[in-house]
Amino acid sequence: MIQFRAAALTDIGRVRRRNEDRLIYNEKLNLFGVADGVGGLPGGAEAAELVLLKVSHALANSPNQHPDLTQIVQDANLAVYELGRKLSPGTGIGSTLTIGQIRERNLLIGHVGDSRCYTLRGGHLSALTSDHSVENEIRDRRARGEDVYFHESNRHALTRCMGQPGTVEVDVITHAIQARDRYLFCTDGVSGLVNDEELADLMARDEDPETVLRDIITQAIRHGGNDNATGVLVYIDSVA
Repeated sequence: MIQFRAAALTDIGRVRRRNEDRLIYNEKLNLFGVADGVGGLPGGAEAAELVLLKVSHALANSPNQHPDLTQIVQDANLAVYELGRKLSPGTGIGSTLTIGQIRERNLLIGHVGDSRCYTLRGGHLSALTSDHSVENEIRDRRARGEDVYFHESNRHALTRCMGQPGTVEVDVITHAIQARDRYLFCTDGVSGLVNDEELADLMARDEDPETVLRDIITQAIRHGGNDNATGVLVYIDSVA
């Protein structure tokens, strides 16, 4: 049995007029995650809210220890796409999704977009997810020997999001949990403004998760707060 503590917080930031981030912390389902409405499109908040609703409902009704998370996320993508056809027929709506559920001794992660899941283990911070951005896609293609370029202004543009037409490609990660692990699910309003060294120092502090998470969000706002800042912080106390 895994014992954990967690906290979930969001802040509108200093620039945005509306908070289009959404989060989930469901202690009964051992479920954590964030979704970030895609900027530049209408209905971002509605997209983020719907994707978390659909995924959490599906996981709540998946007693199997090995749910088909790919299919669950793809079904949620279709629901967001259909809502986009009603709310914004010309452009659609979109959201990121980074969600994790503790099943047995693993953290099962589903990921689309550029929100992130970090882990701090033994004082070392690492990202369990990879951003689905133009910059990362070009880097991967260059590693395969392709001669491709991108405009600097498109560096952070998304290559995948929830709500896109067709079948979305989902990153599914199964990560073995250890006692004293710490996990942070966050939107790019946090990861884009708080660097890895700062995150590692903050997450390693010997304080309760709500206090630490509040300081992480505050740090993002202090560094400019040019986006909504949202996170869910999980402490693994014991694994039996």
